[in-house]
Amino acid sequence: MNFANYKTNGIFDEMNELDAMPREGVEVVYNYFNNLSLEELKSRQKNLEAAMMNMGITFNVYSEEGGMERIIPIDIIPRIIRAKEWAMLERGLKQRIRALNEFLIDIYSDQKILRDKIIPSDTVFSSKGFIRECMNVRPLKDIYIHITGTDLIRNAQGEFVVLEDNLRCPSGVSYMLQGRELSKQGLAKLISKAKVCSISEYTDKLFEVLRYISGKSEPTIAVLTPGIYNSAYYEHSYLAMQMGVELVDYRDLVVENDLLKLRTTKGFKTVDVLYRRLDDVFIDPTAFNPNSLIGVPNLFNAYRKGNLGLANALGTGVADDKVVYAYVPKIINYYLGEDPIIRNVETYLCEDPSSRKYVLENIEQLVVKEANEAGGYGMLIGPKSTREEHDLFREKIKSNPRNYIAQPTISLSTSPCLIGEDIEPRHVDLRPYILFGEDIHVTPGGLTRVALKKGSLVVNSSQGGGSKDTWVLKD
Repeated sequence: MNFANYKTNGIFDEMNELDAMPREGVEVVYNYFNNLSLEELKSRQKNLEAAMMNMGITFNVYSEEGGMERIIPIDIIPRIIRAKEWAMLERGLKQRIRALNEFLIDIYSDQKILRDKIIPSDTVFSSKGFIRECMNVRPLKDIYIHITGTDLIRNAQGEFVVLEDNLRCPSGVSYMLQGRELSKQGLAKLISKAKVCSISEYTDKLFEVLRYISGKSEPTIAVLTPGIYNSAYYEHSYLAMQMGVELVDYRDLVVENDLLKLRTTKGFKTVDVLYRRLDDVFIDPTAFNPNSLIGVPNLFNAYRKGNLGLANALGTGVADDKVVYAYVPKIINYYLGEDPIIRNVETYLCEDPSSRKYVLENIEQLVVKEANEAGGYGMLIGPKSTREEHDLFREKIKSNPRNYIAQPTISLSTSPCLIGEDIEPRHVDLRPYILFGEDIHVTPGGLTRVALKKGSLVVNSSQGGGSKDTWVLKD
């Protein structure tokens, strides 16, 4: 009985209602892992890790000395989401994406939301993600955010809330897809018995989104990578292979007569759509950062004239600025006339004097984040930090208040993980992936990231976190 000594410690657990008692609807999965011998469980975990290594599923952990490349640790016990919960998340994510896309269309054209003072103009114009060169440049089909990874957590009451939006170059989807393939190798019968939703259509759906925005029946599509030294290069090559499209970098591309051309053995070929994995400022050294060595000169001209689709569109970063995040409930209400289906985490904006005073006085209890950082960088977890770190962040906030937000420290929900010789709870979050083309599709699953260190709340792979397969159950 593997769950005999399992302790939830009063924290919402994804599988256990109480200590050693399953939640309603997850009994099939619970009973399977509860009754599997520990030796068999450890053997399957070892096989899982070996398969990951053989498949080359790696990530570059920059926080480790030398930028060490290693496999992302994956736990064999899946994270379970019941059908009713998923239906609510799906509605809420679609609502959020529709509203954020309308916001981006507006911000780069009429700016009605600023004139109506729903969001302060300075908040938008001071965002590092706001690209002035994109004013009045409409992306193909008026879609900015074709691929989104929205980070969700559960609060102490078990309610899903949005932690942040990832709208520029969201990563991790290959780990979701490969995690499921690895699960199938050892748990195929359980997946069938538990009625787990399939996620295998993701790359087909992604290809359809890219084809849709081109407006052509047989467009030339490519994945643009920064190169082999990028931390997510494995994912770039994997997605290109799965879609059957070219993986390219700046050396493969040239712009002629405002058309993006791909060098091939048979000459140049016009590219219709790029799934780009480069940040805005690096994509074209003639339009943005002249020091970029990985961009394509004059690419912005091809995009601006409507000859090239980019997924995601340039300028999307303003909508996942963590200060703008605080206004998303108002954005939803403004453009859709609806209340948010999924709430935000309570957020203090340090640019506001009263909020800044509260943050500075209570920093020991708060999580402080830089407005435009990701991957767990530029963040302070107050209760887990030293007095010196508190003081350092106080000075950072005082010197540049616009660049910081703060949120209450939420004890993320936990999920059972095989840790050494026992099954123990570890904190998790969830990143579902949303595709926006002719319609909006939310893949029924997502990347569950795990804080492997006991008590830790940092789940990011770039900070040494792990992952587990996410099983959305059918009715």
